[in-house]
Amino acid sequence: MKKRTMIATAGLAAAALALTGCSGGGSVDPDGPITLSVSGWSVASTPEFQLLADGFTEKYPDVTVEVVDYDPAEYNTLITADLAAGSGPDIITQKETKFVTTFQEGGQLLDVSDIKLPEGISGAASYEIDGTTWATPYRQDSWVLYYNKALFDQAGVAYPDGSWTWDDYVENADLLTQNLTAAGSTAKGAHQHSWQSTVQGFANAQADGDIFSGAYDYFEKYYDNSLKLQDDGAQASFNTVTANKLTYQGEFGKQKAAMIPMGSWFVATLISQQAAGEADDFEWGIAPVPQMDASTAGLENTPVTFGDPAGFGINANIDEGKTQAAKDFLAYAASEEAATKLAGIGITPALLSDPVVEAYFGVEGAPQDELSSFAVQTHETLPESPTNSKTAAVQNILNDMHSSILSGSKSVKDSITEAETRVANEVGLD
Repeated sequence: MKKRTMIATAGLAAAALALTGCSGGGSVDPDGPITLSVSGWSVASTPEFQLLADGFTEKYPDVTVEVVDYDPAEYNTLITADLAAGSGPDIITQKETKFVTTFQEGGQLLDVSDIKLPEGISGAASYEIDGTTWATPYRQDSWVLYYNKALFDQAGVAYPDGSWTWDDYVENADLLTQNLTAAGSTAKGAHQHSWQSTVQGFANAQADGDIFSGAYDYFEKYYDNSLKLQDDGAQASFNTVTANKLTYQGEFGKQKAAMIPMGSWFVATLISQQAAGEADDFEWGIAPVPQMDASTAGLENTPVTFGDPAGFGINANIDEGKTQAAKDFLAYAASEEAATKLAGIGITPALLSDPVVEAYFGVEGAPQDELSSFAVQTHETLPESPTNSKTAAVQNILNDMHSSILSGSKSVKDSITEAETRVANEVGLD
């Protein structure tokens, strides 16, 4: 019932906008006032959509941009339903790259290969299929390591310096937990959120993993590390995290964990929560995520991490009179001007030029140390979700493997073997 209600709500919102000239409406004069609709989610707490809408209207006063608010948990289901009903917004925000192929194969996206993107922008390749571009990036999150300087100081442990491997991470998480306990603190050395990406994203990026290979033994070392941290009591167990619905924001923001690997989007959230009193007031920093080995660790190297872009595509059913305005919006969202505005609210844009980075660290509450700046700017970020029609099916099976291992239902080896068998039988890989 809830899902049906949400579909109806989002669909009615989009349909209402359609009456004022959205997708599927009558002919629009491209030289007259235009209203564009853009899909978003959690608009009240996710200011990037309205920021881009307002910035674009300042640049193009004859174009009004309306944001259609969708439930973030059901976003792809709801937007797919609206597109199928012919009532989807003019501009479709690409929340997860693994669904780009779904939209493209369904004929629901317009070819936007003619949009010129700034040099050095990240994430553009995730929207290319067989040489054609179906969306453009506006943000590019990368996973980094957040650490609580106060808890490190209390434990007498040196801060991360950018040279850590995962073995170093495990060793320091154990040491932090032991020393914090001795100091009378209940905080743990680390926290690992329940998502499969907290293990598999790093393994795929750093161990040259390929989810379409059908062989997943490269995950083993990464899961061994997670299980050791659980067994040592250096981080809450997967079962505790899921049963008690622990949030990564709460565990780190309320100083229950000294370290947490998480996406760069957490910067804006943490700054906002500390300013509002929803998180404790403490000094924190950002370091590169630990590496598989020393070859990519250290400030003289480029650390390898993962993360997907977020982007905008154009509804293939858009009124032709609004097509150029929609393309102008995509170009604007990818521009240095828009990137600087996004950085100013703590969002990591797809373009990280010098003015953008300056704006990013100019946000009140952002860390000011050199390592934090290095971690945000310097990394090789590989996609978490390859643009492929089989990505979702394979990742669903690998998510079952993830739960099986960390819950203790099956051993690492048995869970991997089961996943390999399922992928071969249920998905089939060329």
